[in-house]
Amino acid sequence: MRYWIVVVSKDHIKRCIDGGFIQANHGKPGPLKKMAAGDWVACYSPKHSYNGNEALQAFTAIGQVAGDEVYQHWLSDDFMPYRRDVNYHKCKETPIAPLIDQLDFITNKKSWGYQFRLGFFEIGKKDFDLIRSEMMDTAVVV
Repeated sequence: MRYWIVVVSKDHIKRCIDGGFIQANHGKPGPLKKMAAGDWVACYSPKHSYNGNEALQAFTAIGQVAGDEVYQHWLSDDFMPYRRDVNYHKCKETPIAPLIDQLDFITNKKSWGYQFRLGFFEIGKKDFDLIRSEMMDTAVVV
């Protein structure tokens, strides 16, 4: 089992939750192919909306990858992003600021946002368990 962070604006993650899927890095297939059924994913939203400038800086969704298929979904004539099914769990929006000092994947605490520029990356179980425990009402033992 692996643990992933996907960077996505809050307005876009709402669509993902409603549809039961995840997209990463503007619909590229590569990141999604690294995932396997049962892997956990936490979504970090730097902004409220993709086209806006209002900062959010919070984890906004958490779930588990369902199935093994990476598939394309037609959105327009020139945009067919790749997706992967995810079973999202009930959670609360969780600001990152109080967690920064405790998260091992953030090595430079002063420039903590740098890691998120990748848009998609793997983290360790300890870090994921901390994020999950802050987001979910009841801990999930894995």
